[in-house]
Amino acid sequence: MTAQKEHLFQVFDTLIRLKNECSCSIFSACELSEITVKQINYLKMIDAHDEVTFSRLAEITQNSKPTITEMMHKLDRMGCVYRQPCPHDGRINYIRLTGRGESIARLEQRALQQVVERLVDSLDDHEIDLLIEILQKVR
Repeated sequence: MTAQKEHLFQVFDTLIRLKNECSCSIFSACELSEITVKQINYLKMIDAHDEVTFSRLAEITQNSKPTITEMMHKLDRMGCVYRQPCPHDGRINYIRLTGRGESIARLEQRALQQVVERLVDSLDDHEIDLLIEILQKVR
């Protein structure tokens, strides 16, 4: 690896560690030691879909309905989700996030916001504009 690539690797490694530190501090503040990455991913999927039913979530995650039902029971006991009956068809239940569920689903976004805040605090306006310009080139 060239010296330039090695330096770039180190810079990105530092950024990733910074993001992980922000994530950990948010997790600690929200007292989330009992939640798993898989459960967080389910919450993120529910958050991303407005009218998600048990069947639809099973399709999205490529799991069986019983697997989804079991996971939703766990998340319900944790105070993260609730069932909302469809007003037009009583047989259908939508999965909704509680305030706690929304907070957990959006943790990653909050951690990235903290990283950006730290970058903004460390750079002047010209450097921020230059960083944006450079990062927009990466596809």
